[in-house]
Amino acid sequence: MTQWVEGNRITLLTTGDEYFPALEAAIDAAREEVHLETYIFENDLTGQRIAECLARAARRGVAVRLLVDGFGASNLVQPLRDILEADKVSILVFRPELAKGRFRRNRLRRMHRKLVVVDRRIGFCGGINILDDRDGTGEGAPRFDFAVRVEGPIVTDMHAAMRRLWKLVEWTRVGRRVGPRMDACPPPPAYPGGQRAAFLVRDNLRNRRTIEDAYLEAIEAAQREILIANAYFLPGRRFRRELRVAAQRGVKVRLLLQGKREYFWVHYAIRALHGRLLAAGMEVHDYTATWLHAKVAVIDGHWATVGSSNIDPLSLLMAREANVVVDDSRFAAELQSILETAMVKGAEPVVTESLARRPWFDRLLSWTAIAVGRIAAGLIGTSRLEGR
Repeated sequence: MTQWVEGNRITLLTTGDEYFPALEAAIDAAREEVHLETYIFENDLTGQRIAECLARAARRGVAVRLLVDGFGASNLVQPLRDILEADKVSILVFRPELAKGRFRRNRLRRMHRKLVVVDRRIGFCGGINILDDRDGTGEGAPRFDFAVRVEGPIVTDMHAAMRRLWKLVEWTRVGRRVGPRMDACPPPPAYPGGQRAAFLVRDNLRNRRTIEDAYLEAIEAAQREILIANAYFLPGRRFRRELRVAAQRGVKVRLLLQGKREYFWVHYAIRALHGRLLAAGMEVHDYTATWLHAKVAVIDGHWATVGSSNIDPLSLLMAREANVVVDDSRFAAELQSILETAMVKGAEPVVTESLARRPWFDRLLSWTAIAVGRIAAGLIGTSRLEGR
C-alpha cells in the first residue's frame, strides 16, 4: 500500500525548458547543501551550465555532492570533472564501467534516478537527465519529459534515500568518506492545505516492487480512465493483465508511447505489443513530434506519478529508480491536459487496420525483438521479459 504523506507542495515541470531554470534557481539560492543524482551528465552546453552552477555553490561554502551512474554518465568526462573538482564538489560514480567489453549480469543494475535535494527543504524528481534535451542543437522542440519540484515532508524521504545510496557507494567504492558528512534531514514543515504525495524508490533490497505495486494498486482501483505516457513500455504479464481487466470493466485506457525509433530492438519489441493492447480494448498513440522520454501517468483524475521508472524489465526489475506519486485533482488535471494535447498535436493513433498494413519484415523484426528480449532476460537472470 502507498504510504501517503500530507502537506506537500508539488510543482509540475515540463521538459528541460522548465526544469533547468528551476534547478539552477534552487542551486543558486542554496546555503548549506546540494545533493544531485543523475543517470547521464553530458558534456554539452546544458551539462556545462549545471556544472558551473554546482561549482558556484561550492565556492560559496555549500556542501555539493554529485552521484552519477558509471554507464549512463560514462564515468563523467574529464572536462566536467575539471570544472567541478576545482571547486571541491564531491563526486562519486555508481558502478563504474571498468570492463566494458565483458558481459556481467549485474552490469545492468544501474542507478537510473534523477534526484536533487537542496538545503534539505527543496527536492526535484523526474525523468530529465543533465543534458541538452534538444540533442545539442539548441533548436527545435525539446524531449517530451517531466519533473516535479517538491517542498514539504516527503523531501525528508528523498534526502534519506539519497543519503543511504551516497553512503553505500562511498564505502563500497573508496572505503572512506567523500566530502563533508551528510547528516539526516529533519522533517520540513507541512503546508496547510498541501498535496497528499508519496516518494517511491525501487532498489534490490526492501523496495524491489514498490513502484510497480503503486501502479498496480491504482490501476486495480481505477473506475473511469487510465492515461500512461512511457518511453519504454514493455510491461510484464501481470501489468498487462491489470490493464486488460480495467479495460474490460469499462475503464478508458490510453497509452502514449514512443513512436520514433531510438533503440532498434526496444522500438520493435514495443511495436510487437500493439496488436495485443488494441485487442484488449486499449488506445495506443505513437508520439512522433519529438523524442518521448516521459515516465508519467494519470488515473481517475486524481492519482498521478512522475519519475524515472519506465515500465520495462530493466526499470521494474533491475535499476534503481525514483518516482513521486501525487493524489491531487489539480495536479492530475494539469498533467492530463498536457498529455492529451500531446496526443492530439504530436501523436498518431495506432489502429488495427494500420497494423495489418505493416510490411512483413516490420512484423518479423517486432517478433524477433521480443524473442531476443526473452533470451536476454534469461541471461541477465530476471527469468522473463514478460514478467509475473
